[in-house]
Amino acid sequence: MKVSYWYNNRDIRIEEVPTPVPGPGEMLVKVISCGICGSDIVEWYRLPRAPLVQGHEVGAEVVAVDGSVKGFKPGDRVFIAPKVPCGKCFYCVRGHFPQCTEVKERLPGGFAEYILVPRTLVENGTYLLPETVTYDQGTFIEPLACVVRAQRLAGIKKEDSVMVIGCGMAGLLHVKLAKVKGCHVIAVDINQTKLDYAARSGADLVIDAAGDVAGRLIAETGKKADVVLLCTAAQQALEQTWKCVDKGGVIVLFAVPGPDKNVVVPVNDFWMKEITILTSYYCGPPDIAEAMRLIESGDIVVDDLITHRLALDDIARGFRLVSDGRESVKVIIKPHDRSADG
Repeated sequence: MKVSYWYNNRDIRIEEVPTPVPGPGEMLVKVISCGICGSDIVEWYRLPRAPLVQGHEVGAEVVAVDGSVKGFKPGDRVFIAPKVPCGKCFYCVRGHFPQCTEVKERLPGGFAEYILVPRTLVENGTYLLPETVTYDQGTFIEPLACVVRAQRLAGIKKEDSVMVIGCGMAGLLHVKLAKVKGCHVIAVDINQTKLDYAARSGADLVIDAAGDVAGRLIAETGKKADVVLLCTAAQQALEQTWKCVDKGGVIVLFAVPGPDKNVVVPVNDFWMKEITILTSYYCGPPDIAEAMRLIESGDIVVDDLITHRLALDDIARGFRLVSDGRESVKVIIKPHDRSADG
């Protein structure tokens, strides 16, 4: 079978490896669709494990199961979580599922024709796709679950003013979810194409990040934002975040600058204004369930965010598109398609 080994964003190699056979408790799935996540291109985050097969936004078809596997059979359409928490450790019982210390196993990368799903993920991390949810839509389940968790941690509620800084795929999902919740949404980006996507996704106000973002926000709405969601690693965007949150407001760092950047936090100002800074990393089972419900119900429409569908042989182009960011939103790799349509 073909797999894509990532060495860095400029060195991605297609190689042939034997197709695995399920062992006890395991399952073999055929990858139909796998999205390129923004985190896939973050080299400081991925390089320590390189070379590796990336891809964790997976829609797949079951092709073989070990005899001990219950609940799944060949032909089933599934989404598989990249990793699962134990649900019992100190962190899990407090809702910090991404910090689980007990379960170390991860889903082998989805940029491959097939994946051998380990027992732990078969038992606790594999979900049947609803009949009305396509494989491509299934690639949005994990990123939307991360968005669900971030907004839950922030306590976002109806009539809040919510600013989203960075309108890539994750940022646009934040826009859509905040609108579902009945919020007034402000979208910020330096790319006009992304701002156009944000407007079509329901943003009430779009602001060019090249200008005076805080000044425009106050001029248009009369106040700063109750919640600011940072969805880009650009340091300038982080600095804008500090300026745009209202007194008593919340900042959510959904993305962060690299570890080589020096970040200055105005803690004295935040202390006096009672501003909360939160981080949000990955998601948990309740968030996956809610993401699936939102997609199945049609409350969150995702098809309009798909800009490219590419063959596995064209994955290097996909990484270039996501890294550049100007012309793409959601890039989906189709390992069994031999030609690209995007």
